[in-house]
Amino acid sequence: MVQNRIATVNDYEMIINLWERSVMATHHFLSFMDKEEIKKELPMYFPHLDVRLWYTEDSIIGFTAINESHLEALFLDPDKIGKGYGKYIMQTCINGFGITSVDVNKQNENAIRFYLKCGFVITSEDLTDGAGRPYPILHLTYNEQQR
Repeated sequence: MVQNRIATVNDYEMIINLWERSVMATHHFLSFMDKEEIKKELPMYFPHLDVRLWYTEDSIIGFTAINESHLEALFLDPDKIGKGYGKYIMQTCINGFGITSVDVNKQNENAIRFYLKCGFVITSEDLTDGAGRPYPILHLTYNEQQR
């Protein structure tokens, strides 16, 4: 059974390690330098977000970071991708935490397909990420009719 709990400062190192493993498996478009820069920035955001660890009895599945009704981050352990955990977490985020929007890297085609399957639609695009790096960002909004 999948459970979640609010992350604490003591979890940050584990979360960053999980983020790094996930990014290495899914974000091939990021340069090494940008990955390192983002990795250093992550802990600064955590105190301002609802960061949750998702787990089963025996292992960590991933983490989410929520800002009001916006999903800032959903990262799964690479070994857990494709096993239905992401779908379960998204349904919980939508139904339990009121998530209505998410941003995704345009180059991350698997993530885009995932969010579209979960009922999100692309509403706009930025040519760079929030820090001005050259990674286009798609803005998606939840549309229950799309499910």
